[in-house]
Amino acid sequence: MRKLIFYSLLLIILSSCGKSGNGELTGVLNRHKFYQPDPYGMVYIPAGSFTMGVGDEDMPFAQVNEPKTITVSAFYMDETEITNNEYRQFVNWVRDSIARTILAQSKPDQFLTSKNKKTGEVYDPPYLNWKTKINWKGTQEMPLLEPMYLPANERYFRKKQLDTRKLFYDYYWIDMKAAASKETSSNGAVNGAWANRSQGFKDRSVYVRHEKINIYPDTLTWIHDYTYSYNDPMTTKYFWHPVFDHYPVVGVNWNQARAFCIWRTQLKESFNRGHSVVTNDFRLPTEAEWEWAARAGNTLSPYPWGGPYTRTAKGCFLANFKPMRGDYSADGGATTTIVGHYPPNDFGLYDMAGNVSEWTLDAYDESSYNFTWDMNPAYFYNAKESDPPAMKRKTIRGGSWKDVAYYIQTSARSYEYQDSAKCYIGFRCVQQYMGSQRGDRTRRQSRVY
Repeated sequence: MRKLIFYSLLLIILSSCGKSGNGELTGVLNRHKFYQPDPYGMVYIPAGSFTMGVGDEDMPFAQVNEPKTITVSAFYMDETEITNNEYRQFVNWVRDSIARTILAQSKPDQFLTSKNKKTGEVYDPPYLNWKTKINWKGTQEMPLLEPMYLPANERYFRKKQLDTRKLFYDYYWIDMKAAASKETSSNGAVNGAWANRSQGFKDRSVYVRHEKINIYPDTLTWIHDYTYSYNDPMTTKYFWHPVFDHYPVVGVNWNQARAFCIWRTQLKESFNRGHSVVTNDFRLPTEAEWEWAARAGNTLSPYPWGGPYTRTAKGCFLANFKPMRGDYSADGGATTTIVGHYPPNDFGLYDMAGNVSEWTLDAYDESSYNFTWDMNPAYFYNAKESDPPAMKRKTIRGGSWKDVAYYIQTSARSYEYQDSAKCYIGFRCVQQYMGSQRGDRTRRQSRVY
């Protein structure tokens, strides 16, 4: 009897101390706390509204950037354009992943991870083991890695050279636009994501797109873009020579820039695996995000630095562009210059005018301001290889080292084809801001050199 009373009292005490909320609506308890630290080398861009488009006379009367008041959510943006050295990290990662895949066929114990040592979880298929170093000059490895190099008859100076034509990045992405475009299901009996949309197919994998793209920059673009100009030194040394490490990467088309963003997300997620930090996707900025970031709150100013002139009071130029007839070097750089060389705008962003033009996520349409929404507008279209050229136009912003002052204005817009690489187009990434439970953000780390 005493045991019965004891166990009854113990049951009452445990039930009263439980975290059930005493029958009240409390939400799911014991959720992991989340915070979003500032990504390295990125600047926090606050949410806000502004008038997107020309703030002054439309000089060429093109009417491709008609004024429109819009609102943009908060996000992070790279404080500088992606540099040669940063893009080289992507190239080296792809190179190493291909090499590890080849070596894993003969040495799976060294180059594959098939089981989690802590939890005992079996990976199917197994992951590449990035902890094992590659012995590029090893007697066993060299014959296996031979297909990655140029054939003997194509090598220069009789040295083994990596065949950059084989550096393909293989990745997948989910086409949310295609999934959301389906009409509402008649039965609605679909569990999980997109449950209120008709799949049109029994298997949702149809919305997972597979891409395989060569990611090595077009190093011949300096000669291709300016045939009757001696740009050979830039061609042979610009991407790989250490002196150009902190110059903006060029010769990268829109597809390659987008692949870089997906890889950057993958790189961060691999580090955050097992942590409470959730990685937001890195991506190219929308046209509206880019212009809001470039204006930095100076909504009526034609330039990112908040004034109507391209010089300071002492006569120094504020950006790398073409200030005079053929006098490219008057501003301190004949072609591209090191990133962060000129003063930042009020948001802390460098080179939002000049140096290199920048890819945006948006497809280009002369009238897109008229039919896009006024809340985070975006006109995204992933053109296929079979689509006509007009569908492959992507918006570029900011102007470059070769452009006159008009084209480095915050409202000026132009386009280039998504499969074209130019010596005057680069890019930078953004990441959506999700807020923080801590109420503050970690100290931003700068990468200006």
